[in-house]
Amino acid sequence: MSDALPGAVDSKNAEGFRTGFIAIVGRPNVGKSTLLNRLIGQKISIVSSKAQTTRHRVNGILTTAAAQFVFVDTPGFQTRHGNALNRMMNRSVSQALAEVDVVFFVIEAGRFGDDDRQVLNLIPAATRVALVINKIDCLPDKSRLLPFIDSLQALRDFAAIVPLSASRGKNCAALVTATRPLLPFGTPLYAEDEITDRNERFLAAEFLREKLFRLLGDELPYGIAVEIEQFETEGRLRRIHAAIIVDKPAHKGIVIGRGGEKLKRISSEARVDLEKLFDGKVFLEVWVKVKSGWADDERALRSLGYA
Repeated sequence: MSDALPGAVDSKNAEGFRTGFIAIVGRPNVGKSTLLNRLIGQKISIVSSKAQTTRHRVNGILTTAAAQFVFVDTPGFQTRHGNALNRMMNRSVSQALAEVDVVFFVIEAGRFGDDDRQVLNLIPAATRVALVINKIDCLPDKSRLLPFIDSLQALRDFAAIVPLSASRGKNCAALVTATRPLLPFGTPLYAEDEITDRNERFLAAEFLREKLFRLLGDELPYGIAVEIEQFETEGRLRRIHAAIIVDKPAHKGIVIGRGGEKLKRISSEARVDLEKLFDGKVFLEVWVKVKSGWADDERALRSLGYA
């Protein structure tokens, strides 16, 4: 059973209140977005088993009686591709590391490789770092955990070391507790009921992109993105018109599927999730467009919000 995280309360006049930014960094697919969603208690960052699911910085906000934590979910640091998209994603990681008060360096229990070490080496020496060892529930031999932690102690003077399972919520409250003393004193930056600084338009694009990652499986084209072309609100109804951007004409057929069935399922499942998120009806119209070379075109990337 998951452990309960501290609840949000009125904290404007709390003595000793702390506020700060915490970057969540690590190699691709270590569970950074799952951890963010668990910490704030709601899904705002998309999740899939595919590497490079997270492409944008997403801030998640948790306000408790004693602190306001602004968690910065970053893309996984990319080492395998050198196009403009990956350069922008890596710049996003480096910028986040330079601007935050604390870093959660997330690794997978029982695994520490050269790609993990490369991310650790990016973190400035003066930054306070909490080592977050995720997926402890997936470690076949639990007796390996303590020796594994001991082997990492020499890598850096970590401010905290917290083993946990983000997917199950195990020990996540301990991470929040350990982080509060690391933040500077200060008043809240956001209202206590805010959970993200991203708008509904951005979240709609991300939730649709998640369905592409989940439903296309191994067919998923590398060069794929989502552009919200129209977003209108009529009371509790949202009318959303979205374009799925692919790099090659052949990819268009992969997304649409035989008789349009794949695209219908992608749209339907995204609509269901968006109605839960927005707590209202959603009309979602989706089509597929070809923009060759968009992932290596900085102007195209800026138009898609990757600047």
